Amino acid sequence: MPVAPVRLQGGGRRCYCDREVLAAVPFVATSGCTWRQTPEVFGPSWSTVYRRFTEWSQARVRAKLHRLVLDELGARGDLDWSRCAIDSVNVRTLKKATTGPNPVDRGKFGSKIHLITDRTGLPLSVGISGANLHDSRALEPLVRGIPPIRSRRGPRRGRPAKLYADKAHDNRHLRQWLRSRHITPRIARKGIESSERLGRHRWTIERTMSWFAGCRRLHRRYERKADHFLAFAATLICYRRLAR
Repeated sequence: MPVAPVRLQGGGRRCYCDREVLAAVPFVATSGCTWRQTPEVFGPSWSTVYRRFTEWSQARVRAKLHRLVLDELGARGDLDWSRCAIDSVNVRTLKKATTGPNPVDRGKFGSKIHLITDRTGLPLSVGISGANLHDSRALEPLVRGIPPIRSRRGPRRGRPAKLYADKAHDNRHLRQWLRSRHITPRIARKGIESSERLGRHRWTIERTMSWFAGCRRLHRRYERKADHFLAFAATLICYRRLAR
């Protein structure tokens, strides 16, 4: 966590510890309440929680925390790298930053969450873009965004054996790019393969998308900044598996 600023002249109110602020952030994310509706039982005021949350987002605490949780899951052997899946979901937004006209929602402005999960549905890499971005353009950044994760034995690993994707990713360039990184592509071909056959292996990522929808702040984007929208979402899902 970034160090909280200290008043050189002394005085002022007591600085709340990070644990007290961190307890309030998941409540806001899961309940869907506004920042002003943060209960006083947590201790710090809503403005303190939001200001500290903004500082953590600028310091990329979300990415660091997500990687720490993935390392713990990998050390326990809870990550299955035999096959991964990639998919995206559109969400409506009330802000204009990182948005675009949604082609499946009558051109209304929205955002799109891109996600890569392991075989069990744990999110490995998460991204956000405008709703008008084609899914195929997000594959390479998401695969590069998978961090090197600890394993139960052996070196760190950041590359799945297979990657399952729907027909939106049917592109020769993407297949060649995945093979160059020693990843076997399992991408449905347009006009040849049925989507139902691929769904037998991709149902786990659909379930993860429903987990994201369980966080009310992710069901519809109210945050002005895209980093705030995704902050702690993937980490909360991984932590639930870690706490079992």
